Amino acid sequence: MKSLSILFSFLFLLSCTEAPITTKNSADSESWAFPFFKKVDSINPILNPTKSISFQDPITQENVFWEERNVLNPAAIVKNDTVFMLYRAQDQWGTSRIGLAYSLDGLHFEKRATPVFFPDNDTQKHYEWNYRKQEGVPYSLDCKSCYFDGVEDPRIVQSDNGEYIMTYTAYDGKTARMSIASSKDLIQWKKHGLILKGEKYADLWSKSGSIVTQRIGNQQVAKKINGKYWMYFGDTNLFMASSEDLLNWTPLEDAEKGTFISVLNPRRGYFDSRLVEPGPYAMYDENKGILLIYNASNAANYNDPELPKFTYAAGQALFNANAPYKLEKRTQSYFIYPDKEYEKVGEVNDVCFVEGLVYFNQKWFLYYGTADSKIAVAVFDPTLNK
Repeated sequence: MKSLSILFSFLFLLSCTEAPITTKNSADSESWAFPFFKKVDSINPILNPTKSISFQDPITQENVFWEERNVLNPAAIVKNDTVFMLYRAQDQWGTSRIGLAYSLDGLHFEKRATPVFFPDNDTQKHYEWNYRKQEGVPYSLDCKSCYFDGVEDPRIVQSDNGEYIMTYTAYDGKTARMSIASSKDLIQWKKHGLILKGEKYADLWSKSGSIVTQRIGNQQVAKKINGKYWMYFGDTNLFMASSEDLLNWTPLEDAEKGTFISVLNPRRGYFDSRLVEPGPYAMYDENKGILLIYNASNAANYNDPELPKFTYAAGQALFNANAPYKLEKRTQSYFIYPDKEYEKVGEVNDVCFVEGLVYFNQKWFLYYGTADSKIAVAVFDPTLNK
C-alpha cells in the first residue's frame, strides 16, 4: 500500500509539471517573484468540511461538529519531513477553531480528530467568544452569521530556538483583533494575548499578521533585520509592526499624525483596487529583498474589469531587504484567481485566499482557501522555470 501511495503521489506531482498558461494570471515575468503556481486539479479541493468528527466544547460543554460548515485559511510548516497544516474550521453557527492536518507528500492530508486551538474559559475568552453569547442572547436561525466568533486566520513561523509562533485573529462577533500564540509541538499552544496592546488599540480592528522569515533548509525561520523582527498586517492597507522577541510588538506609526504607516495600498483599476491583505509569511532574501505574497479584492467600480467585483485573487510585492517598510516593486497582475467551481461558489463566492506556503521535496506548495469553504493546493516546481 505504501508503494502505491508513493506512486500516486508521484503521478499527481507529475501532473503539476504541465506548462502553465502565462496570461494575465502570471507574475509578469518578474525575476524576484514566483512566476506561477499550478493548481492540482486532479485532487483539489484537498480538505473539505465534514460532520464525521466532533469534540466537546470547553465553554458550552456541548458536543459540536467543529468543522461541519467550512474549512479555510490554511497555514503550513514543515517538520521532520512532514507538512503540517493549521486550518480554520467553522461549526454550523460559525464559531471558528483551528485544526491540524499532516501530509507526507504535501498533497494528501490526514486530519487530527479534534481542534488544537479554540476559544476556552481563559484570559482571551472575552476576545474570542461572541459578545451575544456572553450576554445570553439566544441563537436564532434567522441570522446564523450573527454568531460568528472564535480564532481565525492562522499564520505560522519558526523561531530561532525551534518554537512555533502563530499569529491569529481573535473575533468576538464585533471586532477582529490580531493575537499571538506559541507552541513546541503544534498541538499544545500558549496564548500570549493581543499583538496590539494598550488602551489605544483595545477596540481597533486588526488581523492577518505575516512575519518576515528566512528559509533555512525547508524551514521558515523568523528573521531579524536591524536587530528586530518585522511583521506585515492589515486587511485594507498593509501596515507594519516590529518586535525584539516575537511576542511583544510595536506598530510603525507616523510620528506627526500618530497613525499607522501604510506600506502597501489598493490601486484603482487593478485586481487589488478594494483592499490588500497579507498571505503567508514574508520571505527575506539578502540579494533580492523581502517577498510578500498578498491577497487582494477587486472593488465594485474603477477596478479590474476582467474580474467580477469583490473577487479575491493574489499578487506579490517586494520590499527592501534592509528597510522592510520600503516598497520596491509589485506585480501588475494576479498570479492566482478563482476559475474553478469550488473557488467560485461557497460561503463567499469568487475567492482564492492564499495563506500557507512550504518548500518541500524541492517544490513550493501553496495552500489556499476556496470560496471560504474548502482548501486547495497549487505547486511551483523551480526546475521547470530554468
